[in-house]
Amino acid sequence: MSRIGKKAVAVPSGVNITLDGQTVTVKGPKGQLSWTIAEEITISQEGSDLLLVARDDSKRAKSMWGLSRTLVANMVQGVTTGFEETLELVGVGYRAAMKGDALSIQLGFSHDVNVEPPAGVTFAVPKQTEIKIAGADKQAVGEIAAKIRRIRPPEPYKGKGVRYAGEKVRRKEGKKK
Repeated sequence: MSRIGKKAVAVPSGVNITLDGQTVTVKGPKGQLSWTIAEEITISQEGSDLLLVARDDSKRAKSMWGLSRTLVANMVQGVTTGFEETLELVGVGYRAAMKGDALSIQLGFSHDVNVEPPAGVTFAVPKQTEIKIAGADKQAVGEIAAKIRRIRPPEPYKGKGVRYAGEKVRRKEGKKK
């Protein structure tokens, strides 16, 4: 049995849920998200809660039950409060700036790296060495943050590169004389 799947998803006021067969559409102040639930799961709305139930006891149904509940809960949270990821630039001359909606980053290459935001995601640069990525879709926010980090991941000797806020970089000792 899924312990996560048993929990009901609380729907706050101001959020509109539409169930159309296996497709769930969530509309709120931060936008609209929709997702199609696996065939092994049934979803129903009771008052201000969403309940997900596995149709049978197969391994796949049990696996999809907790996943589906978590994804629906993330959609509800995304359209109400949204998700945010913060990246830090560590290194001499590493800086970020906004060019319209796009992000322009200097990371020690011979050229600036320009990153276009996907639909529903916004960039903000409060400091030259800090990038904030925000949006309603948790998966899209995390994916664009990972793509930016992949441009120049932190290296283990000096710790230079793009890292998540609060990420600990394991440092190695350099050459010994």
